[in-house]
Amino acid sequence: MGSFSIWHWLIVLVIVALIFGTKKLRNMGEDLGGAVKGFKKGMADAANDPAKPESVTTERVESKETIDVQAKEKNEA
Repeated sequence: MGSFSIWHWLIVLVIVALIFGTKKLRNMGEDLGGAVKGFKKGMADAANDPAKPESVTTERVESKETIDVQAKEKNEA
């Protein structure tokens, strides 16, 4: 079993087009492209956001003790 040749991929493409139809495949491609564009726009907006903290520091405590915490639920008005 070597790598697939171009003919294998063309046959798979024809079978997929017959099963799903070209319109549905085109719609799925447009949806995927829109999602990628939205993701890139969101990443660019987050990089340019002035309210973002410049650096976040984390510290790891080297201790064998158990730390008890209590989580409270936020109530949004």
